[in-house]
Amino acid sequence: MSSTPIVSNFIRSMIDADLASGKHSAIQTRFPPEPNGYLHIGHAKSICLNFGLAQDYQGKCNLRFDDTNPEKESEEYALSIQDDVRWLGFEWNGEIRWASDYFEQLYDFAVELISKGLAYVDDLTPEQMREYRGTLTQAGKNSPNRDSTVAKNLDLFTRMRAGEFADGAMVLRAKIDMSSPNINLRDPVIYRIRRAHHIRTGDKWCIYPMYDYTHCISDALEGITHSLCTLEFEDHRPLYDWVLDNITIPCHPQQTEFSRLELHYTITSKRKLLQLVNEMHVTGWDDPRMPTISGMRRRGYTPEGLREFSQRIGVSKSNNTVDMGVLESAVREDLEGKAHRVMAVIHPLKVVITNFVDGETTSREADFHPNHPEQGARLVPFGREIWIEADDFSEAPPAGWKRLTVGGEVRLRHSYVMRCDEVVKDAAGNIVELRASIDPDTLGKNPVGRKVKGVIHWVSVADAVSAEVRLYDRLFTVPEPDADREVDFCTYLNPESLTVVQGWVEPSVQNAEPETRFQFERLGYFCTDRRDHQTGEKLVFNRTVTLKDAWTK
Repeated sequence: MSSTPIVSNFIRSMIDADLASGKHSAIQTRFPPEPNGYLHIGHAKSICLNFGLAQDYQGKCNLRFDDTNPEKESEEYALSIQDDVRWLGFEWNGEIRWASDYFEQLYDFAVELISKGLAYVDDLTPEQMREYRGTLTQAGKNSPNRDSTVAKNLDLFTRMRAGEFADGAMVLRAKIDMSSPNINLRDPVIYRIRRAHHIRTGDKWCIYPMYDYTHCISDALEGITHSLCTLEFEDHRPLYDWVLDNITIPCHPQQTEFSRLELHYTITSKRKLLQLVNEMHVTGWDDPRMPTISGMRRRGYTPEGLREFSQRIGVSKSNNTVDMGVLESAVREDLEGKAHRVMAVIHPLKVVITNFVDGETTSREADFHPNHPEQGARLVPFGREIWIEADDFSEAPPAGWKRLTVGGEVRLRHSYVMRCDEVVKDAAGNIVELRASIDPDTLGKNPVGRKVKGVIHWVSVADAVSAEVRLYDRLFTVPEPDADREVDFCTYLNPESLTVVQGWVEPSVQNAEPETRFQFERLGYFCTDRRDHQTGEKLVFNRTVTLKDAWTK
């Protein structure tokens, strides 16, 4: 459950008023993605909004695929979208809907518009159509075909469907107003000829409806009460209303726009995300550096964390560019209470305990979480040789150093107080090993007569399990990588966005299943990879987020 209270916004206020006035007795929303890519963090906000409102108001939310652009759509994308919605914790109303479910009705409504003299078939070339359309400051001009007879337009549209004309030879346009200050109303195209195999209808159709025409009718056919979309569709709303006002359909949903989510240090353009995949800057749509829901899931983000993030950023009509730290904070706070805390070493330095005594130097049991004993405990084995983090040792420590140095003491987490006695170096002068001794009277208690301030993590060499550890960072080096249209956004790819190291983890995680989350003490939150991790055989951990915001300046 979210720790952030639900804050009213203009959409909730509208719904409250609609229910109070009796305009609607219940709300019906929808989430209408196109299956032409994997969903990203912006879609997560929309999912949480549409499905969340339906939950809060005891309404319903449909999942409807906008499958009107067959060349770019695939079953893989459709299945991934379903997985994402369910993973985020939501379930759609009834069966999945598809715009293609309505192709026959959409065709019939187009015939109705033609019959009313409100649509016509046009054979202008794309270049001519751009010329006739006008500009933001100059009105358009009528196509020579605009005043064709109803009979001629019905004949041509029927023949378009029958496949008599080449791709792109003709389109069907709504007859609205070529002088409208809103370019979207300058006789927009509502059907085009396109011979492309469709993932659901196969080769049945060679004409396909345009999104603006399809979307509003699909909403109306499904009885949607509140059609929520992002601000770039605000100028399309008059067309949405025009179509529904001019066909015989009893339901007229209200389109309402809200600001889309932009996240610093990443991009949310599907086209650019696809470019990252195709040019192999990442390993795929679910690469843990990607802002896709599947990528964030693989990285170890939690659905609860993403829902909390969506709640925190709120809903408004103003630009909504959010710092990555807000997202990471929501994920970090969710993991804090639920992830088992274990020890791992990712930059190992060997320490030999010179006064280790078999049968006398013992191990200790430790809880998986200091505040949640119900999560259980495990034995943390201690041995003659241990791994510590290389940067927990310094020969020439700075002022205030609380970790290990020659002659200095630290507490080994869940174990003894240890003193470094000797540094072993190779021929090149590199430190390869430390020799140390423990205070045998300090297992589980403080030493007598002195105070040890530093605590470091470690693992026993004999018992540690080898693991591949993937350290992920920001994908880009600048907050807005695609802000400058003159510069290729790939210029700003972070060459250190992924570092792979060979680490060691304590044996309690040996049998962790894929997608198990841990806090590696003092290092951050990590998750076993859902693709490459092999339980009990090959351990692969992805760093989800650091313990603190490493990017705070």
